[in-house]
Amino acid sequence: PGLIMEQVKVQIAVANAQELLQRMTDKCFRKCIGKPGGSLDNSEQKCIAMCMDRYMDSWNTVSRAYNSRLQRERANM
Repeated sequence: PGLIMEQVKVQIAVANAQELLQRMTDKCFRKCIGKPGGSLDNSEQKCIAMCMDRYMDSWNTVSRAYNSRLQRERANM
C-alpha cells in the first residue's frame, strides 16, 4: 500500500505541474501575443517572461498559504 500511495502522489504532482504549465501558457499567451506569427518580437518576449514570473510567484504564494492552512487544520484535529 505504501508504494502505491507514493506512485499516486507522484502522478498527482505531475498532473498538477502539467496543469500549472498549461494554464500559465494559456493566460500569458492571451495577454501578451496580439498576432501570432513565426517569432516573438522583443516586447512579446518581455511580456511572456514577466507574465510567467508573476504567475509562478502568485501560484507559489497561494500554494504556501494552502499548505500552511492544511497543517494548522491537521494540528487542530
